[in-house]
Amino acid sequence: MSLQPGDALTSHNFGLQIDGVMVEYLQEVSGLSIEQDVIEYQQVSANGKPVTKKLPGVKKAGECTVTRGMTSSAAFTQWINNSISGNMGSARKNASIIMMDYQNAPVKRYNLRNAWCSKVEAGGVKAGDASALTEQVTIVFEELVIE
Repeated sequence: MSLQPGDALTSHNFGLQIDGVMVEYLQEVSGLSIEQDVIEYQQVSANGKPVTKKLPGVKKAGECTVTRGMTSSAAFTQWINNSISGNMGSARKNASIIMMDYQNAPVKRYNLRNAWCSKVEAGGVKAGDASALTEQVTIVFEELVIE
């Protein structure tokens, strides 16, 4: 690994892999989150003192948002279309958000199990504007495993 002790990863070197295929162009990945319920359990000890414990509860599914340049990527567009049309047999895929060092070596992976697109939002268009057209895709997933 090319990171030295004390080095941190940079935020500009990342990738999204869907069923082993890297998505060609990405601008941003944001909001990667997953939650777990917390159970608060109260009881009284043998000497009569109240004791409060916090226990892990049920894991909730997570989501993240991917912003990408609007390209002609047929694979990514097909995945979005399968999700939006409800074709869940083809839409549920395993995806990974990969953080890389400055030599493009993978350092950390966020593996998303049974991921699919729940929302697509196209960037605004405006006559005379010279900016790139983007789309935001909200990806939901059932489980997150961090490597």
